[in-house]
Amino acid sequence: QLVESGGGLVQAGGSLRLSCAASGRTFSSYAMGWFRQVPGKEREFVAVISWSGISTTFYGDSVKGRFTISRDNAKNTVALQMNSLKPEDTAVYYCAASGDRVGSWRTLRYDYWGQGTQVTVSS
Repeated sequence: QLVESGGGLVQAGGSLRLSCAASGRTFSSYAMGWFRQVPGKEREFVAVISWSGISTTFYGDSVKGRFTISRDNAKNTVALQMNSLKPEDTAVYYCAASGDRVGSWRTLRYDYWGQGTQVTVSS
């Protein structure tokens, strides 16, 4: 089970830190990703971090340089630090776990999903 937290309302230029807590199993051998979705659009890849043995990261073009993904294997959590937020970052953000250790931008490669947390950026 994956549970996201940390969403909320923030002004443009501000920051938020999302957290994803995993339970029921250890996800250290999983790649962990963040996606986001707005109504009427497909779920969009945001960031991924590979399994704990490597922890390489990869970001979507729209967030590169502003967002940072990290993982704490001792706590079984994954975080997404979001800086310089823009109104277009407004979406429901989802945490996901992939048995593909490297990770992927494709939603179909993910086995577990959280319920999502709303992020709203006002202009």
